[in-house]
Amino acid sequence: MINNKRSKKQVKAIKINIKRRTIIVNDKIKLYKGIPIPSWIELSIIDVCNRSCSFCPKSNPKIAPNTYQQMNMKIINKITNDLKKIKYAGSITLCGYGEPMLHKDIFSISKKLAESAFVEIVTNGDTLNEKTIHKLYNHDVNKLLISMYDGKHQVKKFKQMIELSKVPKNFVILRDRWYDEKKDFGLKLTNRTGMINIGIQDAINPNKKCYYPSYQMLIDWNGDVFLCPQDWQRRIAMGNIMQNSIYEIWKNKIMSRYRKDLLNGSRKSSPCNNCNADGTILGQKHASKWKEIYRV
Repeated sequence: MINNKRSKKQVKAIKINIKRRTIIVNDKIKLYKGIPIPSWIELSIIDVCNRSCSFCPKSNPKIAPNTYQQMNMKIINKITNDLKKIKYAGSITLCGYGEPMLHKDIFSISKKLAESAFVEIVTNGDTLNEKTIHKLYNHDVNKLLISMYDGKHQVKKFKQMIELSKVPKNFVILRDRWYDEKKDFGLKLTNRTGMINIGIQDAINPNKKCYYPSYQMLIDWNGDVFLCPQDWQRRIAMGNIMQNSIYEIWKNKIMSRYRKDLLNGSRKSSPCNNCNADGTILGQKHASKWKEIYRV
């Protein structure tokens, strides 16, 4: 018999990914010492993927090789404590530069992070079964997003798996990603700061605003902090959380310089000068608050 116990209340499901993220990001800005803190943090807990998708830098080992490096619990504990101090009220998404379900401590990581945030996991689903799904639920994961790359037949497979797992139906979100290049693989393709050139993509606009660093950050397996998940070459680190707190990095000089430039519509600095991502879909409220602070 499967045990349905978990210690953290589940958040109401949101049907579409953008709508779901919009509610999390834009619902209410959380301030700490007068500064808007992030509402979306991505963790790259492992630098390896068992797949090689053509639209992903991992498809080219010369560009993004699998290093098999893993985030340790010391860093997870530091992230949790830092977020508690600033009364973080957003989400932490486990995805980044690898497949999170390949991390040996995925359950312990999820349980610990859930003390300070709503935890989401984005996975290709290859390692999942009904017991694994239920265990993630019991370790206080708020949402499990499964990207299906192989075809429509996966829908039936995962629906059966979810039913057998005895978790609430809104705990798992299935995402169809099995389309070909003609339909952009079912994704909003970006060039990953100049690393990928596949499908129909927007041209690089050096004068396009971007709100990514106004509301989110990415933390790599070793604690390095980056502007956003587009920077696959890890060109410019904003700092390391084992040396400074998340809050200190969030408001430091280098982060502020990039944030101010992007609010002004200037993508002059690397890696932004090679990026074609539309960074204005989310984070409008955070951007407006930062404009007030910077007097942009």
